[in-house]
Amino acid sequence: MRDIVDGLTAWRTAGVAFAVATVVRTWQSAPRQPGAAMAVSARGEVLGSISGGCVEGAVYELCLASLETGKARTQTYGVSDDDAFDVGLTCGGTIEILVQPDVAMAEPDEVLAAIRDGRPVATASVEDAQLVVWPDRVAGSLGEPDLDDAAARLAAGMLALGATGTVHLGAHGEQRRDEVSVFVQSYVAPPRMIIFGAIDFAAAVARIGRFLGYHVTVCDARPVFATRKRFPDADDLVVQWPHKYLESTTVDERTVLCVLTHDPKFDVPLLEVALHTPARYIGAMGSRRTHKDRLRRLREAGVDEAALARVSSPIGLDLGARTPEETAVAIAAEIIAQAWGGSGRPLTDLEAPIHHP
Repeated sequence: MRDIVDGLTAWRTAGVAFAVATVVRTWQSAPRQPGAAMAVSARGEVLGSISGGCVEGAVYELCLASLETGKARTQTYGVSDDDAFDVGLTCGGTIEILVQPDVAMAEPDEVLAAIRDGRPVATASVEDAQLVVWPDRVAGSLGEPDLDDAAARLAAGMLALGATGTVHLGAHGEQRRDEVSVFVQSYVAPPRMIIFGAIDFAAAVARIGRFLGYHVTVCDARPVFATRKRFPDADDLVVQWPHKYLESTTVDERTVLCVLTHDPKFDVPLLEVALHTPARYIGAMGSRRTHKDRLRRLREAGVDEAALARVSSPIGLDLGARTPEETAVAIAAEIIAQAWGGSGRPLTDLEAPIHHP
């Protein structure tokens, strides 16, 4: 949804009706995860993707039908269904799609604005009704007050975790029943990627970080290097000693830190601070010799072995990378593998599921 929010906002501004198809559940090797969205306007325009091409043609027709009737509907595609082969879903998985016309959405303008601005909001949807849950208020209704209360509480908890998924409740909000399936989608600010060291490799890492959906910050103590001309893809440029900046900024469990300075006067004090944060990934550039010296200095500074084990260095997966762009791909690959438990090995060598849970 975040990928198509600008297009949806433009349709709303122009008064163009649209329907949104969202993946709400998946089984086995599904091509996209819950939350993946595709929208179709009344003019026949398309934004986004929900299966990487497998079922888009069929879902396009579902969206047009939903616009005609003004009604939402769900549809499941799986390899065991005859229809699945007709529409081309041959990946071995199953996906359930919720199609909603804009008239079935609660507070669409405010929700789109929040998604665009990175403000937290969650939607809780059944076919023809929707709740919107903000940190401080609730709008819309699922049609029954007790169901609204239960769904709002669950959605608020999922929003706090940044979680998206389907919850099951009774018709009156009962926790141990499953008459009603409610799809909760959480929208929170994008995770942060903070890159330290305004070198040529940093520009490529900033570019791929933005492509992956991170809010990218580049930090360097040297103003002559940390310039907008050199880093057009960075959301923020900070001219400050790296460890001082890291001490003053927000780092959470979704943040990734890329230390590309490979200079002891920068990266040793920086890593001392980084290893006291909850950052999900801490990678440091440099040769094995450089990293060995870096570890020695960090041990002398009192950093224990458990903390040192968090540092991925030399940074990135072994792809044989040479250029800054290839190196950025290797770094991004390691970040993704660490996030989802990937092995980094060729899929042809494995029998494990392609898409990790």
